[in-house]
Parts: sequence; C-alpha cells; structure tokens
Amino acid sequence: MTKPSAPRHPKAPSFGVSLIPLVSMGLLLGVGYGVYKIRPQVLLIAAAFLTGSLGFILRFRWKDMERGIVESIAKAMPAILIMLSVGVLVGSWISCGTIPMVIYYGLKLISPQFFLVTACFVCSIASLATGTSWGTVGTLGVAFIGIAIGLGIPLGPAAGAIVAGAYFGDKLSPLSDIPNLASVTAGVDLFEHIKHMLWSAVPAYLLGLGVYFLAGLKYGARGADTGAIALITETLARNFRFHVLLLLPMAIVFYFAAAKKPTIPGMLLSSFTAAALALLVQKARLVDVANALNTGFKAKTGVATVDTLISRGGMMSMMETQLVAFTAFAFGGIMQATGMLSVILDRIMRFADRVWSLVLTTIGAAIATALVTGSSYLSIIIPGELLLPAYKKMGLAAKNLSRIAEEAGAIIVPLIPWSMAGVYITGTIGVPVFSYLPWAVMNYASVAVLALFGFTKFTMAPRSPEEEAGPQR
Repeated sequence: MTKPSAPRHPKAPSFGVSLIPLVSMGLLLGVGYGVYKIRPQVLLIAAAFLTGSLGFILRFRWKDMERGIVESIAKAMPAILIMLSVGVLVGSWISCGTIPMVIYYGLKLISPQFFLVTACFVCSIASLATGTSWGTVGTLGVAFIGIAIGLGIPLGPAAGAIVAGAYFGDKLSPLSDIPNLASVTAGVDLFEHIKHMLWSAVPAYLLGLGVYFLAGLKYGARGADTGAIALITETLARNFRFHVLLLLPMAIVFYFAAAKKPTIPGMLLSSFTAAALALLVQKARLVDVANALNTGFKAKTGVATVDTLISRGGMMSMMETQLVAFTAFAFGGIMQATGMLSVILDRIMRFADRVWSLVLTTIGAAIATALVTGSSYLSIIIPGELLLPAYKKMGLAAKNLSRIAEEAGAIIVPLIPWSMAGVYITGTIGVPVFSYLPWAVMNYASVAVLALFGFTKFTMAPRSPEEEAGPQR
C-alpha cells in the first residue's frame, strides 16, 4: 500500500532570491529594449517566466501563481476598459471635428512677440485635446522650430518649451495613455488621478512659463514667416466644418467628471454623440465613422503635417499599451503570489517608514526605471506595482502613488537621451536632448514639487473608501 505524498509546503523566499527577478528584468529591459529595441511585452514575458521558474524551485504550485496573475490583472480591468473607451473617444472626436476645431483655435493664439510662452501654451492645448505628446511634437513642434529659426531664437529654449507643453497636456489629458496607465496601475479613478496631478503639474508649468516669459523678452519679434502654422489652420478649416455643437462631446465628458458620474458610460455617450455629429455636421460616411472608432481616423487632407496630427484614435490604438500592462501585471502577480514582492517591500519599508521617505523612494524607483528601460509605460507600472501596498499600509490614497509615478517616471523619460521619447524628439525636431533638457522646466520641476509635498505632507491625501473603490464601470 503506497503512502500518500507529503503535502507541498512552499519555501519562504530570501531577499537575495527575491531580487533576482527585478535584476533580471532590469537587464532584460535595459539591454533588450534599450539597446536592441525588442518589444517590452516579450521581455516582460521572459521576466515572468523566470520568476515563475523561481516559484517552482521554491515549491509553489502553478495554480497559486496563476491565481496571482489573474487577480493582478482583474484589479486593472475596470481601467483597461476605460482605455478601450478612450480609443473610441479619440476616433469619434476627430471624425466629428471636435479635436480639429480645438487645434485650429489654439493655433490662432500664437503671438510671435512671446514665442516661448506661446509655443509652450499652444502645444499644451493641442496635446490636451489629442492626448499625444509625440503627435504634438512631430507636427506643431516641427512648425514652431521653423518659426524659431526664422526669428533667430536659440533652438534649445524653443525645443524645451515645445516638449514641456506637449507633455503637460499629455499627462493631464483623459485621452492620453499615460494618465490612463497610471490610474490602472494604482487602481484609482482616472479623473481623480488627473485632479490630484494638478497640485504638482500646475505650479511646475507656471514656473516654466515664467522662465519662458523672461527669457523670451530679449528675443523680441521680427515678423516671422508663419506659413507653416497658416497651412495647418487653413487645411483644418478646409476639411472640417466648425460649429458650436462640436463642443457637445467635450461637455459631456466634463459633466460626467464634475458630477462624479461613472466614467465609461460618459465616454461612450460622448463618443456616440460625436459619431452622430460626424454624420450630421461633417457629412461623413457611416462606414468611415465606424472604422474611426475601431482602427482610428485616417486623414486624407493632402497635407502630410495635418494628416500626421489627426490620424489617430480607435480601440486598436490602445492594444500596444494594454499588452504592456497585461505582461507587467503577470510579472507582478507571480511576484506577489510567491511572496517575493512582500520580502522586497519589507526591506524597502525599513527606509520608507515616513511619508517623506516613501515619496523619495517612489521618485527614485520611477526615475531609476526610466533610466534603465527608457519607457514611459514601464516607469509607471513597475514602481506602481512594487509600492502600492506600502501606500496602503501607511494610510495614503493610491492617487498619491499614481501622481508620483507619472510625474517622476513618464514625464522624465523625454529628458533621457537613450529613451524612445528622447530619440524620437531629437530625430523629429533636430535638437539634441541635452540642448533642450534645461529648458523643459515643467518636466523636472514637477519632481521637485513632489519632493516638497513629501516633506511637508501637503496634498498627500489619506485613504478614503471612495478613492479606494477604483474606476467606476
């Protein structure tokens, strides 16, 4: 008669073993993504496989690790649904002319006499309306660089103002993947996250505008050739009908946010209102509007700059971001299920035993991840997954974490020369990172503001049942 097998008792991981997955992930992303440009999803799956292998060595069952993965992803599903809704929203808003109209009137605010302030402000408007810093830099940024050359304005300050403006709008836009991903990672409502971001974003932004105003006074105005800007506005006006009704989709979203109504129904109502306006105001074909909701709006204005600026949106545009999130949460789920994350957190909390030290730890983790990976997404996800339990243990709202991870991680990435953002910006506008870095004031001033908040505890919101409920469906 065979004896029953002894029950399987997992071993508690040591601190050294627990560090192996993090070090390995850093090497995989730093070399694979940073040097060889391998997609981060593949590298994160490899890191998750290694972590799972260590789990087997520690005698954890696959079912336990699988449960950890599922639970980790399940926490993010409400906000991932919001990300899909954002894709639909962007496609519909462009189709009906809402976003083109905002860009058109934003460009009308340009004042050559105050070029740096104007460049930053207009890029902020465009990025806030479109939800893309890269699109803004690649279109309006190129136009502003041309104007700067005509005015004789140094390209470092000009590029710094453009980058700061583009990323200010990007990090506060509900249409952007960066704030959506930050809210997913921390498990907070998107609009709660954005409102909390204003405390650090606005002072840093105003400081930057002050610097641009003082620096720009000596450049003066010499009657620059604004043909590039005129081409964009004329093309937008020629291809879209502008009407006050086009503000209705935007008003719906803002109403749902102000009234604290569920986010997804508000976005879908706004999207289908915009789709109806596309049919009525723009006389678009139903099949084209439907395709814009799915794969994004495809502009055919005949002007490459404008086509690049407004050809975006659709549910499919969010797939890349969601795959990064899924694979990162799989890695984090195994780390949690095997207890390795708890071991690391316990060691971290020996230092992060005060609000100020937790804030500094989060800032350091986000910047370190940004330096290693060069990825805005991973510099939010990894510190967020690692430190969320620490914020809960200290009684702080998760929106503090989402704010710090986005400000110290994603917004720092364009200031890193080897990051994808740094390479893209330099290649697009022809200005080296180290030339525009000192002038992208908002990007690094936000981190200083966050550190100050950590020491003073100002705006460090405590946990509340409403905030911890997460995104509403």
